[in-house]
Amino acid sequence: MTLTNVLTDLDLTMETLIKILDYSSDEIFVLNKNKKIIYVNDACTKHYGLNKEDVLGKMSSELVNDGYWYPSIFPEVLEGKKPITLKQTTILGAELLTSAVPILNDNNEVEIIVTTARELQSYKMLKIREKDSNQRKETENPFGSIMTNNEKMKNVLKFAKKAAAANSTLLILGESGTGKSILAQYIHENCSRKDGPFLTINCAAIPAELMESELFGYTAGSFTNANRSGKKGILESADGGTLFLDEIGDMPLPLQAKILQVIQEKKFIPIGGNKEKKVDIRIIAATNKELNTMVKNKTFREDLYYRLNVVDIKMVPLRERQEDIIPLIYNFLYKFNQIHEMNKLISKDCLEWLSHYSWPGNIRQLENLLERLVIVSDDVIGIDDLPEGIYNQSPLQVETTAPASLHQSIELAKKERVRKSYKVNKSSRRVAKDLQISQTYAAKLIREYCQDLSED
Repeated sequence: MTLTNVLTDLDLTMETLIKILDYSSDEIFVLNKNKKIIYVNDACTKHYGLNKEDVLGKMSSELVNDGYWYPSIFPEVLEGKKPITLKQTTILGAELLTSAVPILNDNNEVEIIVTTARELQSYKMLKIREKDSNQRKETENPFGSIMTNNEKMKNVLKFAKKAAAANSTLLILGESGTGKSILAQYIHENCSRKDGPFLTINCAAIPAELMESELFGYTAGSFTNANRSGKKGILESADGGTLFLDEIGDMPLPLQAKILQVIQEKKFIPIGGNKEKKVDIRIIAATNKELNTMVKNKTFREDLYYRLNVVDIKMVPLRERQEDIIPLIYNFLYKFNQIHEMNKLISKDCLEWLSHYSWPGNIRQLENLLERLVIVSDDVIGIDDLPEGIYNQSPLQVETTAPASLHQSIELAKKERVRKSYKVNKSSRRVAKDLQISQTYAAKLIREYCQDLSED
């Protein structure tokens, strides 16, 4: 019996077959002989943070060159015309066990290549052949450690890269948690000082009385309890590199005048000293405050504000980068699974819920939440694991609590009850007993509502 006959007997359309493939937790990838991607299932979102429409029709080399995975498996498959299995690392931090099988035509030429990839966490005890390091082409994300599919954010990074080429002072603006410090690091890595130090001082985290000694250092015997041999300050330690002044809006006014002198003259005097020291540094400052308002209120020096604000860059809040939320979730999921030696998964419902949340704390809030969820959740992170504040503030909560009809209310209540029972009981037999229904009906409900939850 042919596959066509089977599909006909089962009354399966191509659309239904594609839906079935999309439910696979393994990635399925198909290339033609020209290495153009002609099919990929939904697992690509989990592994690369890209939707299917962002992948289909592209050459595999485009994604490899952009750092979405490495090493590439396809050149060796095309050359050897034999199945290959190797380990790959993705842009989100996932490690995959990838197998590629070439399909040959009658002339022994590669017609298509079919690959499947599964997260390596499931194969911790499996030894696999890795490509020699000399053969591996490890490409980097063009935006460094900053991950984005958002056009606004890409424009920010392109502008930052241009600004990095100059040696002027930069001011990064944006809400708390948007990644201002990561952008500062990105600028440093793309400037002529990249081989020099990159040092950070958080002006909001250090008491005013200690900040001056941290920045400028001090000479021996400058004050009570001072180090007998004195101390080198961050300014001197950053010589030849970049100094990042985070939360500059919290710097005390007297210290602002001294920093202004450093920016203008590249000189300073340590506490208790009488000799000027020269430094060759670039200063990048950042704040989540309205400095122009602070200038009007006399809480921030006007001359320092204009000296810092030669070039300003504004970070995009996470609520305006919705297409980045799910990739970031998977990135942090991989990160904290590795740190805490766990193998947690996340349900599609939970992903949908989180992608509609407003994220007032931005990326930092998302990162902290994912670490919490990895630690406290069961094997699959679901909506029930979300903190009450996030659960109640999602727009989907409004839709859930205010359905359009009685039928929707009943359906939603039934779905929630079945999912909660299944998460606890893990089998159709125990769910049937818990809900006081037949096991056949319980199995049907589990297939309908719990496909993203694994059954024991």
